[in-house]
Amino acid sequence: MIMKLVRVLSWLGVSMTCILLLLLAFAFFSARPPNTTAPETLAGDGSTINYCALPLLDSSGKIAADIPKGNTPGCAYDHFPLPILAQCTEPLIAGVQDIRGLWKAVDGHHVERIEQCGARTVVTTAGVIHDYGPNSTLGYNTDDTNGSVTFTLGGKDYCMRTSASMIWQDDILNFYAFGWGPQLVRRYLDSDHLVWEYVDGSVTRMQRICTLPASEVKPRRR
Repeated sequence: MIMKLVRVLSWLGVSMTCILLLLLAFAFFSARPPNTTAPETLAGDGSTINYCALPLLDSSGKIAADIPKGNTPGCAYDHFPLPILAQCTEPLIAGVQDIRGLWKAVDGHHVERIEQCGARTVVTTAGVIHDYGPNSTLGYNTDDTNGSVTFTLGGKDYCMRTSASMIWQDDILNFYAFGWGPQLVRRYLDSDHLVWEYVDGSVTRMQRICTLPASEVKPRRR
């Protein structure tokens, strides 16, 4: 009986190790999706924009599904890019809170830009571009990185891939790993603040700002 239990535990240990190795291989060595972000968007300077002058969502331009998906170039962008949804004027769908704009942590340096159009949401911050929703090139979920180089091998940088859905539920924008996994992040409005809650229990309160601080043009090391 004891030997049988040892064999079962040993089998479970080997199985878990194999699963972990497969996950690590996928996270770091699987092929990145094609970068469909418009080159002029990545090349442009997002620090020149007044983010308190929000675009009108009056159906006069493109809808969200007309615009290619934005995703993080490589392991991180090297400077704050232009908005992904600059040409989109599709009104927000029902049940969505308008949290568009540029937000900075009340206590700390964290800065993020949030774009919304139709059913699409794009969060640009700390070197990464998280784009969820209908688009003309790739799937709904974000398909990005954690925004930093984890290690270099053979002269090539490797970083952990990330994927998530961004779904509005009861006025809260919830991030779910891979679209079907656990809830990792919550964002919601609380008076004049945008609140960001992370799975580790940390809470960041952010206030609206109009221009990108000079210190945030190049992403901070994470």
